[in-house]
Amino acid sequence: MGTTALRRRRTAFAASLAALAMALGSTALPAGAAPPDKDVDLVAVGDSYTAGIGAGYTTLSSCTQTNGGYVTLLKALPMVDDSSTNAACAGAVIIDKPADTAPSVLEQIAALTASGTLSVRTELVTVTAGANDIDFTMPLKACAGSPLDVCAQAVQAVKAKFPAMQASLVEALTAIRKAAPHATIAVFGYPLLFDPYGRQTLLGRDAQKLVNAGTLALDSAIAQATDAPRVKAKAVYVDVTQAFENHAVNSAYPWINFNPADPFSLQNFHPTAAGHQAYVDALSEAVDLNKLARP
Repeated sequence: MGTTALRRRRTAFAASLAALAMALGSTALPAGAAPPDKDVDLVAVGDSYTAGIGAGYTTLSSCTQTNGGYVTLLKALPMVDDSSTNAACAGAVIIDKPADTAPSVLEQIAALTASGTLSVRTELVTVTAGANDIDFTMPLKACAGSPLDVCAQAVQAVKAKFPAMQASLVEALTAIRKAAPHATIAVFGYPLLFDPYGRQTLLGRDAQKLVNAGTLALDSAIAQATDAPRVKAKAVYVDVTQAFENHAVNSAYPWINFNPADPFSLQNFHPTAAGHQAYVDALSEAVDLNKLARP
């Protein structure tokens, strides 16, 4: 009787080991095999802010893109694939116009989709766009040394372009969502350029306030486009105004480039290297990058 019971226990134990081995065999990797790649597959599109302007001076592409921008910094993070793609170009608008030379955001998306770079495998798409569509440099130039009413009219003129810009941005975000249905789309706003109570600069105090109000209105329009029914399930608006607080062009520690000797050069009114890091930090607060990776 004792021997029979012992045999039964041994048989049950062996059966348990066999079941465990089968379970492990269904999930374990073959000997010597690497674990599944779980890096975040990032694709970036947009204008000069995504193209890295302001952070470096090395031209990386024919459409004017520099190293050291926020996309470069994101690619250096351990959870982001360092072979991720940045297709953004300085001067890009959302929808191409005949006179434009830089590929528009929609053209960037179309090329990335055709190549398979933007696909069901993409886990994160970052976008900055909208400022070129409303020609935001126009009020900057108009407000520099002009009467305040001229400045106010210039700011109002760009605000009149917001509805068309919003519609274009919704179209671009919809195209991204169609090509990369699983991706989180992070849509950045723009920082306030001036501190009206900071050091003297290109614009007077009241003109700075008007331009800042225009920037806030632009950011609000971009946020509304991000919240459009067709895209909001996968899109996240990333506000950067707080990140740049106390770091305007005329602050004690500016994170935005400005050279008064050449006030409208390409580098001016774009984030410095520290400013691009602020974009990374703002994204990390808005999106949990560690949760985006899929094997």
